[in-house]
Amino acid sequence: MKTYKIGLLRGDGIGPEIVDSAVRVLQAVGKKYNIEFTFTPYLIGGAAIDVCGEPLPKATVDGCLASDSVLLGAVGGPKWDNLAGDMRPEKALLGIRAAMGLFTNLRPAKLYPALKDECPLRADIVENGFDIMIVRELTGGIYFGERGYREGKYGQEAYDTEAYSKMEIERIARVAFETARKRGKKLTSIDKANVLETSRLWRKTVHELAAEYPDVEVCDMLVDNAAMQLVRNPSQFDVIVTSNMFGDILSDEASQITGSIGMLPSASLSDNKRGLYEPIHGSAPDIAGKNVANPIATILSAAMMLLYAFDEKDASESIVSAVDKVLSEGYRTADLARGTAAISTVEMTDKIIERL
Repeated sequence: MKTYKIGLLRGDGIGPEIVDSAVRVLQAVGKKYNIEFTFTPYLIGGAAIDVCGEPLPKATVDGCLASDSVLLGAVGGPKWDNLAGDMRPEKALLGIRAAMGLFTNLRPAKLYPALKDECPLRADIVENGFDIMIVRELTGGIYFGERGYREGKYGQEAYDTEAYSKMEIERIARVAFETARKRGKKLTSIDKANVLETSRLWRKTVHELAAEYPDVEVCDMLVDNAAMQLVRNPSQFDVIVTSNMFGDILSDEASQITGSIGMLPSASLSDNKRGLYEPIHGSAPDIAGKNVANPIATILSAAMMLLYAFDEKDASESIVSAVDKVLSEGYRTADLARGTAAISTVEMTDKIIERL
């Protein structure tokens, strides 16, 4: 029997509920495929601040580094909104990504056939569906650049600095090319090369690397046009590669055209297979503890973990198939229910486990 050690970062808001749902699904699929998981919880975000006085305790970092993979719920909430920037729960996300060397974020945006009516786009636009993989650079750019306050032309001003090295661009672009090679062999590189020097280096580096992947069709697109094209014709995209901030924004936009942000998983990867897996939505403190949150994004994140961290393809695909079956049968949590009765977080998890 294969055994994997998984670190659990339940976090804040609905985080504990959705992580517990994913754990139940992993336990069920483990029985089916003779896989054993050991789960160890660690504090992060607001929950860590309340107990340890900081959003990312050393014990959490050490525990994640000692795990075979890590599953994260969500962090943040109004309780901690007035804390200084370095003490906010969200600071833990940047910290754990840096500590684990997670420079790649994979964010699939897929329209399930059963959810076409939930898509806000016109029916003719999504008639053939779409299946996009956004490859986002995760440890560079403006989120990690020099920042501060200074006296400027009009008095006090704040500044944040965008910087990218050729190495950082090349390694994320290589992940994107390899991903495209395994999918539809089409890669769209998104930048702002008409304005930003970092984007000009980005574009130049991607073009140089493209010579190593003659089987992959590559095109450039400015980020403002990309934002428009995602809602105008999403099916034109296969794999998208872009910077940290642009990827953050575009992946959230892509999530909305799938019907619900509660459907979108993600994988954050380094040079090794460990990785951190999480839904792309937030902590939703307004519905925390009410048993109404959609657990599917976290469950699909666990499926991505099985595939990317453990090479358990059959187990991963069985979870994805179970989710598809449950949706096709008409079951919906509150975020997806439109004129139909909503089922709870636990009930949705039960249905998915039954279909396994």
